[in-house]
Amino acid sequence: MSHSDNSAASPRLVPDEMLEQSGIVANCRMNRERTLSGTNGYDTELGYNPFDLLLSKLCPGRTVGWLDLCCGSGRALIEAANHIQMMQLADRCEVIGVDLVGMFARETADQSCLKLVTASLTSWYPNRQFEVISCVHGLHYIGDKLGLISRAASWLTEDGVFLSNLSMENIKLSDGRPVKKIVAAELRKCGLVYDATRKRVFCHGRRQIELPFRYLGSDDQAGPNYTGQPAVDSYYELLIA
Repeated sequence: MSHSDNSAASPRLVPDEMLEQSGIVANCRMNRERTLSGTNGYDTELGYNPFDLLLSKLCPGRTVGWLDLCCGSGRALIEAANHIQMMQLADRCEVIGVDLVGMFARETADQSCLKLVTASLTSWYPNRQFEVISCVHGLHYIGDKLGLISRAASWLTEDGVFLSNLSMENIKLSDGRPVKKIVAAELRKCGLVYDATRKRVFCHGRRQIELPFRYLGSDDQAGPNYTGQPAVDSYYELLIA
């Protein structure tokens, strides 16, 4: 293949500040109506119900927290907050959702345990650690996917759990090498698990992760991935041979 052919095939990579202005990233369909459970629920997409996991971490004298990244309308979190209020656990459970767009559903009255935040996950950091962190299909629209996974793992408590969908087809190496085995192996070295069949990444317990990849930018014209929705390809340079 000639040099000009290579150039023509190369995508136009954009930095995260430009990516966040993309209509692909501001997609309002993926998590707008998603509930805690059922065919369109968090439990179906993640294999676990994050709210059930949160309750399982409760013990005397402990306040527990669930952080949902790319929470969409926050409908599932509002549902969880309603359950918390009915169970009279509002002083022991905290639920936080973060979304770039901030088109949140209407909260009901007296949901002191719930906070919905409009923010970019390239710069947002929490002020506490969490027993549960989830990201339902949100990584498909993140530029530095591996960077967010690393940060989320560091936001866990010692026995916390991070669960997210992750499509390796949307992670690319700058030299064109197949990426799935390389990334999965590096995640595994850091104590994370990647389920290639279900396209999920899992972390148990807080970890300080240093992956050997340098983020280069993203392509928001990658087209649909396995979800059927347009997604973002993230490009990296591998820093080891």
